[in-house]
Amino acid sequence: MKLLASLLTAVIFAAPAFPAFSAGETPVKADAAKGQASYGAVCASCHAADGNSTIPLQPKLAGQHPEYLVKQLREFKDGKRNDPVMKGFASSLSDGDMKNISAWLHTQAPKNGFSKDKDSIALGERIYRGGIQERQVAACAGCHSPNGAGIPAQYPRLSGQHADYTVKTLIAFRDGQRTNSIPMVQVAAKLNDREIKAVADYIAGLR
Repeated sequence: MKLLASLLTAVIFAAPAFPAFSAGETPVKADAAKGQASYGAVCASCHAADGNSTIPLQPKLAGQHPEYLVKQLREFKDGKRNDPVMKGFASSLSDGDMKNISAWLHTQAPKNGFSKDKDSIALGERIYRGGIQERQVAACAGCHSPNGAGIPAQYPRLSGQHADYTVKTLIAFRDGQRTNSIPMVQVAAKLNDREIKAVADYIAGLR
């Protein structure tokens, strides 16, 4: 019952979906082939040729929901998500480029990751699946699904993501360095460093 309550809480307070096109804009079908070419020219050096980054602080993008990727690229470009490096890359992309790249990345098979800290995996699992009831921390699974696959168009895929990147991201949400997701700011604000590291390590092993 506690897990169900946490999942319901997560859904109730979830942010609305973010479409891959703006109000009044005519949707254009993405071209994954063009996306592959653009990705190779702009993104592959940090995120690897197939989107499965081997750099712990650079996120894996393979298999990610295209709507989520488009939203992030747009927000890097307009400064809503603050990252000087990504702003430089995103600023060189048109909206069509963003859609094409995101469509191609979605077709790439994500590679599994692994949890490394056996001493904290139980804590990470408890937070991911059940939240922290006494602090009104919603279960991660409520928005990102029990296996970390995420909810298309709304919440990103997390399974197998580098723990170092997830730690960096959660701390950025908690400390006000990243503010482009109100639900994540609210959740991360209630987590301490030990809890962040535990849940990030657990996420790395999800599949």
